[in-house]
Amino acid sequence: MFPHKKHFALILAAFFALPLAARAQSGQETCTAYLAPAGFGAGVKMKAKKGKSGPGTGTHGLNLANFDRSVSPCKDFYDFAAGGWIKTHQIPPAYPSWGLFSELAQKNQRVLRQILDREAANRAKALPGSNDQKLGDYYASCLNTQQIDAGGAKPIQPELRRIEAIANMAELEAEAARLQAMGARVLFNFGSTQDYKNSSQEIANLFQGGLGMPDRDDYLSDNSHATKLREEYEAHVAKMFGLLGDPATRAAAEAKTVLMVETQLAQDSMSRVEERNPENRYHKMDLAQVQALTPHFSWKRYLVDVGFPSISTINVSQPKFFAGLDANLAKLPLADWKIYLRWQLVHAFAPDLSTPFVDANFAFYGQALTGAREIQPRWRRCVEATNRQLGMALGQKYVAQAFPPSAKAAALKMVHNIMNALRADLATLPWMSPATRAAALDKLNHMMIKIGYPEHWLNYSAYHVVSGPYVENVIRGNQFEFHRVLARVGKPVNRSRWGMTPPTVNAYYNPSMNEIVFPAGILQPPFFDPKADDALNYGGIGAVIGHEMTHGFDDEGSKFDAYGNLKNWWTPQDRLNFRARAECIANQFDTYVAVGNLHENGHLVLGESIADLGGLTLAYKAFEKTPEFRSHKRIQGFTPQQRFFLAFARIWTEKERPQFVRLMVKINPHPIGRYRVIGPLSNMDEFSRAFGCHGNELMVRPPADRCKIW
Repeated sequence: MFPHKKHFALILAAFFALPLAARAQSGQETCTAYLAPAGFGAGVKMKAKKGKSGPGTGTHGLNLANFDRSVSPCKDFYDFAAGGWIKTHQIPPAYPSWGLFSELAQKNQRVLRQILDREAANRAKALPGSNDQKLGDYYASCLNTQQIDAGGAKPIQPELRRIEAIANMAELEAEAARLQAMGARVLFNFGSTQDYKNSSQEIANLFQGGLGMPDRDDYLSDNSHATKLREEYEAHVAKMFGLLGDPATRAAAEAKTVLMVETQLAQDSMSRVEERNPENRYHKMDLAQVQALTPHFSWKRYLVDVGFPSISTINVSQPKFFAGLDANLAKLPLADWKIYLRWQLVHAFAPDLSTPFVDANFAFYGQALTGAREIQPRWRRCVEATNRQLGMALGQKYVAQAFPPSAKAAALKMVHNIMNALRADLATLPWMSPATRAAALDKLNHMMIKIGYPEHWLNYSAYHVVSGPYVENVIRGNQFEFHRVLARVGKPVNRSRWGMTPPTVNAYYNPSMNEIVFPAGILQPPFFDPKADDALNYGGIGAVIGHEMTHGFDDEGSKFDAYGNLKNWWTPQDRLNFRARAECIANQFDTYVAVGNLHENGHLVLGESIADLGGLTLAYKAFEKTPEFRSHKRIQGFTPQQRFFLAFARIWTEKERPQFVRLMVKINPHPIGRYRVIGPLSNMDEFSRAFGCHGNELMVRPPADRCKIW
C-alpha cells in the first residue's frame, strides 16, 4: 500500500483493541476504495422492501424506506438517498460508525465465525500442523479468557526483564530489533517493498514510526482538541504502567517521559500530505550511506539482529526522520529509551493480555479516540484476529462457502466492461496529447486484474500455533510475518501476491504492481448482486471497480508507469493540465465541513476523491452500454439512470460519532461518506440530467467551478 495508508491500517489494527499483525510492515502500496477500522462500523441488517424477489425488487432492489422524500435530490442528494436510514438507525454502543459497508462486513464475519466455531470444535481431530489445526487452536486460544486472565502480564514479563537489563546502546538496538519482530512498533518500521524504480525487485524499506498516538500532529498541534488528547494519552500511558505494577508516582513520571520521547519523534516525521508524493518517499541508499545518515545506530548490527545480515541496500523513506532519530538516540538518556520500550511493548500486546489491560486499552483507543462506548464482543475480536494472522487459510474456506465461480466470472465481466470505458475515454480526452495518451493506454493494457482470491494460497507451515497461551500465538504470528516479508528482499517480485485477505470488504490498486484487486468479501450484496438489475450493480460495485482503476491515473498512481516503475510518462504540458484539474478537486473538498469547524483536508483526500469521480464516471459510461440503460424502464419508480446514482449513494450511507469523524479527517485519505456522494455527483452532468437539476441548485456546481478529469 502507499506507506501512509499502510500506517493507517497499522493504526487501526494496533489502536482499536485488535491484535497487531506484522503484515502491514511489508510496505506494499495500495490505494483503497474504503478504509475503516477492522471490525468497526458493522451495521444492523437492513429491512428489505417487501415484495416480489427478483431483479430490482424486494431483497435485490433499493429499500425505499431509506430515502427522505422531504429533501430535494438536487439540494442534498445524500440526505435524499440516505436521510430515512439516518433518521431511523442509531450507532450501537460498541461502534464509532455504522453503515452499509459495515453491514456486509458483519455478514462476512458471521460466516467466518461459523467456520471457526467448527474448526475449534474439531481441532483435536485435525492433523497437527494443518491449517485446520492452526485455525481451530488460534481461535480457541483467543476465546479462552479464563486462561488469558490468569496469565495477567506474565506473557510479556520475559521481555520486560530484557528491557530492564539493557546497559548500552548496542543492547538497546538489539532489543528494538527483537520487539519489532514480535510486533511492537518501536522507533521505526522496517520491512520490504518493491523498488520504486525497478519494480521487478524487492528492496528493504525503512519507514518512520514509533508513535503511540495516530498522527504526528497529535503531538505538535496547539488546538484544544490536540491538547486534551495529549492529556488523555498521558493518563492512559500512566494507567498501563500502573497495571505493570509501577507505583502511581513513578507511572506518572514515566508517562511524561514517553510523551516527551514520542514528541521528539513526531517533530521529525513527515506529514500525511507530504507522504502522498511517492517521490518524497524514495531515497535508495547503500548501507554505508544509511550509516552516515545515522552514525549513532549500527545498521550492520541491526540487520544481524533481525536475521538478515546480507541486506546491503535500503530505501529510506524519510531521511529527515531517521537523522532526527539518530540525534535523539545520542541526546536522550538510555533510561528514557528503556521507559519508551516498556510502553511500546505493553501497548502492542494490551489487547491480547488480561481484561484490565484490554479495558484500559479500549478506554483510550476506543472511547477517547473514536467515541465507541463499549468494547465489541470477544468472538468478534477473535474472528478479526484470526483473519489477520491466518487470513489466507481462513479465506480459502470462506470463498468455498460464499463465492462461487459464477460470481467471479460475472465480476470479471464487469471489470472488462469498465476497463473498455476507460480505454475509450483515454482515446478521446481533449486535454491529453497523443504521446501521453499512448503511454496511458499502454498502462491500462498492462493493468493486472485479481478477483476474489489468490491463485496460490499462503503456506503457514512455519507458523507454530497451539491451544494457548494466546499471546504467544500472536507473537509467533507476528514473527512469522515479519521474517516472511523480509525474506523477499533482493528477490524478484511475486506478482501473484495479495495484500488483502479474501473476506475483506475492500478493494485496492497497487501502483508498483499496476494491479486492481477485488476480494471476495466485497463482491457481495449490496455492492454486487447477480440477481439485481444492472443499474444497482454498476452504481455499486461498478463504481468501486472504476475507483480502483482510476487510482492508476490519480495524482499518485499517475507517477508510475505500465510496469509499476516510478517514472514520468507525461509531457510537461499534459502534467500541468492534470495538476490543474486535480487542484480543482482539492479546493472543492477543502470547503466541506466534516464536524464542528473542522474541514476536510483537500490534499489529503485528493487521490481518493479523484478516484471517486473518475470511477463513477467510468461506471456510468459502461452502464450506458447495457440494454437496461437504453430501455428507460422505471423500477420502483426510478429510471435506470436515477437508480445508478441511488445505488452509489447507498454504499456510502453511514452514521459516525463526532470523535471518530475528527480522527478520520486527520488520518484517513478518504473523505467521509456524505462528501464521497455529494462531491463527485455535483460535478457530473449525468447526475443533473437524471434528476432534472438546474444550475442554481446546490447539487450542481457552477460551470466555472466544476471539476472534470476523465
